[in-house]
Order: sequence, then structure tokens, then C-alpha cells
Amino acid sequence: MFEENAQEIFLLKLGEVVLKGLNRRSFEDKLVSNVCRRVRRCGSFNVYLRQSTIYVEPQNAQCNMAEALTACRQVFGVVSVAKAVPCAKDVTAIADTAARYLKDEFAAAKTFKVESKRADKLFRLNSIQISQQVGGILAERFPDVAVDVHKPDLTVYVEVREKAAYVHAPAAPGAGGLPIGMGGRAVSLLSGGIDSPVSSWMMARRGVELEMVHFVSPPYTSQQALDKVLELARLLTAWCGRMTVHVIPFTRIQEEIRKNCPEEYFTLIMRRFMMRLAQTVAKSVHAGALVTGESLGQVASQTMLSLGVTENVTDLPVLRPLIGMDKVEIIRLSREIGTFETSILPYEDCCTVFTPRHPCTRPRLEDVQAAEAALDVQALMDEAMAGRTRVRVKP
Repeated sequence: MFEENAQEIFLLKLGEVVLKGLNRRSFEDKLVSNVCRRVRRCGSFNVYLRQSTIYVEPQNAQCNMAEALTACRQVFGVVSVAKAVPCAKDVTAIADTAARYLKDEFAAAKTFKVESKRADKLFRLNSIQISQQVGGILAERFPDVAVDVHKPDLTVYVEVREKAAYVHAPAAPGAGGLPIGMGGRAVSLLSGGIDSPVSSWMMARRGVELEMVHFVSPPYTSQQALDKVLELARLLTAWCGRMTVHVIPFTRIQEEIRKNCPEEYFTLIMRRFMMRLAQTVAKSVHAGALVTGESLGQVASQTMLSLGVTENVTDLPVLRPLIGMDKVEIIRLSREIGTFETSILPYEDCCTVFTPRHPCTRPRLEDVQAAEAALDVQALMDEAMAGRTRVRVKP
């Protein structure tokens, strides 16, 4: 029997995971594991999967339900999250639970309908019959709220499942995508701007576990600029989980480029060094790709020819999730994931150091390689990697 004041739980619905074939179980196991890890800091929860739904049940009154709801909505692989109350698998019990649990919603509504799902095929009523009978009882309980099956103010959701029936109002959207860890590992080049946190988030949403690389150029860049980047990484951990930021000193490389290379190639050669160093980090952490925030044509170093020149130095795939997006779309996503306000803080990163007045937009690879030949590339890379530090960032 279920007590009158049954504990509220969360029902997490799976997205793309349900479309997987023979390896679906591994995706489900990873998703359950990710949910467990995210809600652990919110209290003691029992998390388990049944019939393509993850149940998140608090084990005591000390659980922080508001914080857990936010955490569940930020787990990649979850398409929606509903706060629900379990009750006995009986029409009267379901209607009683709905009337009690959703009384405030009924007080604010002028019309309602009941939408039912019968996951337990042994239950004596089908979905339509459940909706009709529960709706009939609720219509008697709330005579001032009319039934409207087309455009109701309130939809009462009923799910009859294996263990119990569940009543909830409309679910909140989840993060979607695939569980982190199922898409491999990649190294993302994280600057202090708007684009790279969004590109990192987009790849994490495809199940990619991320390590971050950031380049610093003191005294041309400040401690506040580094702190800003670490804060961006911390904001991303709400979605991606804990991660490591590899901080690589870049001052000597930039000074040598300025001293020895033609000005129009400054940015291209700098980007080529960044790609080489990021690949070195990637191979040290067994990552299979690099991630950048480049968008085609956004700046001089992001023309099609420029991108070809910069990626020529790496043999890893370079993933560019923003490549076809415009700035308005990127800013919108940045606001949605919570990184925009930090990204626009006025602390510039090393990409703005020694910016050429007239950058080359149609470079030829052989010309850039010839300009780069004036540098001892390997010695500069070895020096930069020797100065690398690792910062572990947690939610």
C-alpha cells in the first residue's frame, strides 16, 4: 500500500539511447551511472532503470530535491524529467493522488485532460480507458475545471508501470544527446571567448568525454584571464562532470613568431602551434580527436583555406561543431548553458596578443611552412610542454 503523502520522485525519459541496437545496454548502464554520480551531492537517492525510464527516488527527507532536479536535467542522454508521485495501480487511487498532488495546478486551470500510458500490459484497463475513468473522477472533484482534450490548461499524466502507477504534470526538458563516455574522449581548446565553451558543450552532448587545453601568455595575459577560463570550465562541469584543464605557457612561442615570421602569418602560425600542442596533450591522455570553436568565415583565421593550413599539423580528427553556425546562434546557446556572462568579462586571452593588422585570409600552405621554417618548432613545443600545469575542475 502507498501512504497518502507518498514521497515525490523523478522519472527520467531516455532520448536517442532507445534507438540503439545490440549495444543499447551499455548506453543505459553508462547513463544510470552518470545520473547516480550527478545526484550524489544532493543526498541519498536510489537510481535504477526499468522500461526505458530511469527512476530517481530520494531515500530520506534530507535530499535536496530542487538541486537534484537541476542536476538530472543537465545529464546528457536524458530527454525529459518529470516530478511524479507513486500510488497504487487502481483508478480511484490514481485520481485521489492526482487531486491531491496537483491541487494547485487545478486551482489555476480552467480546462484539463488526462493522458495515460500503460507500460504494464497486464493492467486490466488500456490507456484510453484509464484516461476516461480518471478524468471522470477528477471532473467531479473539480467541477469548475472543464474537460478539454485538445488545448487544455493542465494535462494530468498517468503512467501505469511495473511497480506502481505514477502521476505527474508536464515534464521539464532534459539535456538530450548521448551519455558522456560513450562517444570517446577528445581534447578541447578552451579560450576565454564565447565560442569554445559552446563547442565543448556540443561535443559533450554527443557523449564525448573532454579534457581542456588553455594557453596563457604572461605578462601579456593576466591571472584574471586564466581565472575566467577556469570558471568557464567549472560552469561546464554542471553538464560534463569533472574535468582537467591543461594550462600551457605560450609567451615564448608568440614572441618568437613575432620576431621571426611575417606579420600576416602571425595568427596562422600561432594556431598551428596550438594544434600541435593540443595533439601532444591528446595523445598523452589517450584522446582520439581535437575540438575547436571555429565557425567558417567568422574571422580571418577561420576561412576555408586558413582552416586547412592550421589543421595540417595534426593527424587527429578536428571536430568543429560550430562550423556552420552564426554568432547569434552561438550566443543564444551560450546563454542557455550559462557561460555567456563569464565569456564576456573583459579579460583577453593569448589569441588577442600580437594580432596582425592585415591577416592573410587566403594562405598557401607552402608559404606558411616557409615562414615557419625560421623557428625551432620542436624546441619551442618541448619548452611549452615542460611548463604545462594541470588544474582539476569539479562542479
